[in-house]
Amino acid sequence: MLVIGIAGGTGSGKTTVVNKIINSFPAGEVAVLQQDAYYKDSSHIPPEERSKINFDEPDAIEWTLLEKHLDCLRRGESIEMPTYSYITCTRQPETIKIEPRDVIIIEGILVLTEPSLRDKMDVKVFVDADPDDRLIRVIARDCIQRGRTPKMVIDRYQAILKPMHLQYIEPAKRYADLIVPQGGSNTVAIGLLTDYIESRLNKTQK
Repeated sequence: MLVIGIAGGTGSGKTTVVNKIINSFPAGEVAVLQQDAYYKDSSHIPPEERSKINFDEPDAIEWTLLEKHLDCLRRGESIEMPTYSYITCTRQPETIKIEPRDVIIIEGILVLTEPSLRDKMDVKVFVDADPDDRLIRVIARDCIQRGRTPKMVIDRYQAILKPMHLQYIEPAKRYADLIVPQGGSNTVAIGLLTDYIESRLNKTQK
């Protein structure tokens, strides 16, 4: 089993990179653990207070559960990955069953900030993108998928996303084995990464 961590700023193109890796291999060969699924449950907090939660700092994530699930997959056991609603800011009753696969991708803005999780990764990737491009993608995503107005997104970007990116996410770039500039549009870097994954898999399968 090959464990790959893929990090990068909000709107950097991480999901595009992940999808291109998945599409490069036979169906069912790659499983993805999404950091966002492991946000701590906030159902005990009054709804009007939930909008103030800082989702861009490491303390927002239940790392112990994420690492426990990764360990289960490495032992050949299936897991029930949580689901999280950005609209209610609560963990949902539904779960997603994840089976062990030859390649496990852990994807999220903060996955390279947690030392114990980082130590479990065979390959660490940082997806980089211009801040203006990231902001445009975040505005488009949050307005369509999360019911926010452009002003709400920009205010949150200035108050939380940008300072948290500079404090936690950008410094984690130094732990990456591979930096993918230009996000998901960098076909050369993604090709090199998929080639490397394939070569590692071929070695372990021999």
